[in-house]
Amino acid sequence: MSTNSKRQAAYEAVDKHLNSDTRIIGIGSGSTVVFVVERIVQRGNFKKNDNSGEKNENSDQKLEELDLNQCVFIPTSFQSRLLIINNGLNLGEIDQYHEIDITIDGADEVDENLNAIKGGGACHLREKVVAEISKKFIIVADYTKRSTVLGEKWIKGIPIEVIPFCYTLVLNSLKLLGCQNFNLRMAKNKAGPIITDNGNFVVDAYFGKLDGQQFLGDDNLTFINSPSEVLKRIKLLTGVVEVGLFVGMAEIAYFGEEDGCSVGVLKK
Repeated sequence: MSTNSKRQAAYEAVDKHLNSDTRIIGIGSGSTVVFVVERIVQRGNFKKNDNSGEKNENSDQKLEELDLNQCVFIPTSFQSRLLIINNGLNLGEIDQYHEIDITIDGADEVDENLNAIKGGGACHLREKVVAEISKKFIIVADYTKRSTVLGEKWIKGIPIEVIPFCYTLVLNSLKLLGCQNFNLRMAKNKAGPIITDNGNFVVDAYFGKLDGQQFLGDDNLTFINSPSEVLKRIKLLTGVVEVGLFVGMAEIAYFGEEDGCSVGVLKK
């Protein structure tokens, strides 16, 4: 059912937010984004297949054809770059555009305030850059990624991209900040650590549930364990390039439910 759930969330987001005025589109990374591109291509073929009167499965919304020749797609990773190219879409680069109309991306966990943990695929630096310059940032995921607070379900830790030269320094600093568990992410099919598209390492750091409670760090300083405060603390560490906490960035999230048919919506 997970595949169907992801597909339903992706299709709903594309159908609700992409129209004839959408020109510059950010394409996120991960398994759910595959279905985002799949639906975009389908919408571009409506006229060719005489489906211009098709409606969204979950509403009476009449769908219009997308003129994909007029659209440019900005990747957030090597994976999404290949998705764009292999589906015959127009590839753009981040330095060509100072603003993106909309970005649709996945997430590892989303809380009730639309804060998200991203970076399970080690793409969070580019994902955050694209999201920040987007007029609208939308998350798509299945029901397992929806939580009350961050750290409730995603216990692998917050992904942190670090400069290789500094990873030991970052690990030691995370301990002082009250991090409960941390590790340098290792590759599965190569000897040594994961290398990001930017040539950096990834450290996964678990701070427990980011529920806003106060706690005492190893240096006897009191910290507030909220997404915004944890993000600030980590980002200030020397050697940290970017943190996989997306705080206050998403406008709306679509979650494919367990039945594989319905879609839950969380919005501001």
